[in-house]
Amino acid sequence: ERERERERERMKGLGKGQARRCGGASVGAPSAENRKVLRSTLSVSSSSSSSSLRRRERRLQLGREAGRNAGGRVSVGSSRIVVESRRQGGLKVRAAAEVSADGNGSAISEPELTPVKVVPFVVSVALGVIINFLVPRPDGITKEAWQLLSIFVSTVAGLVIGPLPVGAWAFAGVTTAIATKTLTFKAAFSSFSLDVIWLVVNAFFLAKGFVKSGLGDRVATYFVKLFGKSSLGLSYGLTVSEGILSPSMPSSTARCGGIYLPIIVSLAKQAGSLPGKTANKLGAFLAQAQLQTTAHLSSISLTGAAQNTLGLVLAANLGYAVSNPWITWFKAGIVPGLAGLFLTPLIVYKIMPPEIKETPDAPKAAAQKLKELGPMKKIEWMVAGTMMLTMVLWIFGDKLGIAGATAAMVGITLQMIGGVLTWDDLLKEKGAWDTLIWFAVLVAMSAQLKEFGLIGALSAKVNAGLTAMNLGWPAVFITLHVAYFLLHYLFASQTAQLAALGSAFLATMIGAGPPPLLAALTIPFHTNLFGGMTHYASGQSAVFYGSGYYDMPTTFKVGGIVGITNLLIWGIVGGVWWKIIGLY
Repeated sequence: ERERERERERMKGLGKGQARRCGGASVGAPSAENRKVLRSTLSVSSSSSSSSLRRRERRLQLGREAGRNAGGRVSVGSSRIVVESRRQGGLKVRAAAEVSADGNGSAISEPELTPVKVVPFVVSVALGVIINFLVPRPDGITKEAWQLLSIFVSTVAGLVIGPLPVGAWAFAGVTTAIATKTLTFKAAFSSFSLDVIWLVVNAFFLAKGFVKSGLGDRVATYFVKLFGKSSLGLSYGLTVSEGILSPSMPSSTARCGGIYLPIIVSLAKQAGSLPGKTANKLGAFLAQAQLQTTAHLSSISLTGAAQNTLGLVLAANLGYAVSNPWITWFKAGIVPGLAGLFLTPLIVYKIMPPEIKETPDAPKAAAQKLKELGPMKKIEWMVAGTMMLTMVLWIFGDKLGIAGATAAMVGITLQMIGGVLTWDDLLKEKGAWDTLIWFAVLVAMSAQLKEFGLIGALSAKVNAGLTAMNLGWPAVFITLHVAYFLLHYLFASQTAQLAALGSAFLATMIGAGPPPLLAALTIPFHTNLFGGMTHYASGQSAVFYGSGYYDMPTTFKVGGIVGITNLLIWGIVGGVWWKIIGLY
């Protein structure tokens, strides 16, 4: 009551008219058994305007409610509200929250620590320590090379088990390499200027234009309208649409999680298929089919997956650079990739047939959605036009003297000039900047391992063992690919496996005698093919598994069968095609 009276007098003195009634009262004495203290401090604006009084009244109400919830009392001052509650056990907790001065009542919480995950941290560091200090250094390997190997192994292990976010752990790894004088600053950051790395980063920015404009959703919906009369047709429609988007969206996780999983969930729900008992009606099939076909879509174009360019960089570090990389990659991958796209939905359809075979309502729903979207908007036309130009520059860039990253930069610049993208959009694209950090760090470490002679020495030892077995290069080629396939059960990331094993496998393979270009292309091709083997095999695998439409036994069953089938498709169809185009 005293506070109310003071407020009236203050407002009269300011000549702002009759004050609104602002209440503040005791909301009950603390019980004898309650002695635990919780204090919340709410800042209240003391502005003289009537709007300030309304905000004050709201905050006082918040204070009274907090007091009631706390079982204590409310003290009201001219600029503070203090809520206290005593509960048995004495002073146990003190928490503070402020209400912003704009009166919206939003709480500002105290900052919290986000420390490293202890067990993954210990495991990652321990691996490096064991290699550096306990494992005998082979003859001919320098101390710096062995020390860099230990840091590299710790870095890759951390990328797999995650003591920190990927970019943060890579930053910690390169910092360790510099701080221990294993690498110079210049050598550690030498890969940040590589064209292929910026090609991936720029492709993330182009993907932002697809998502922001809504063009990606429109394209997918259009193909559902064309092919969606049956469950198998739906799968092919979604596959074709992703094939159109994949060259400009290098993150298969972003494609699957941002565009295709929402569409699949919507289609499944329309058919009465929900996670759980009704999942097999339609949702389980569509989710698995899309996951497994993504492996081939990621392999057809160089920019279809972020790890593709890493494979070519590793080859270049060993002295086997691929000329005109985008068109060379596309030429080698298109035929086995199309074969995989045709066969994979059929294989999944046979393994886990959907209960609903016909989906006559899906094209109607897609047509209705397209009608609601209306004709293509100006922003969509602009994205389509700039992407067409970028694709042309990627295809003919070698003849025009325009690198792949430069072509992407042209498209991005045009989108910013046209207003599709803003610089703020690019700054907020965390995936791109995160990729730049870890990608460049891994490439730099891998390149320096080669410069130190470690990769050559290790591959020479393996080659000596294979030579003693009197195996020809085709046998070595197949054996190494099978081993590379099986080892992915130990990895939770396609990129991590390629970074950890790619250089060694590639050097060993080339040492056995196959054409370097064949080896340089097939290792990254292969890295895409096991993306659906397990629920942790890739980012997109985790996305689809998280939808709840299929369980873990189904994941391993379908993933294993399709994974082996992928090897056969690319080994047989790809082998014949690569012979025709002269790769061997």
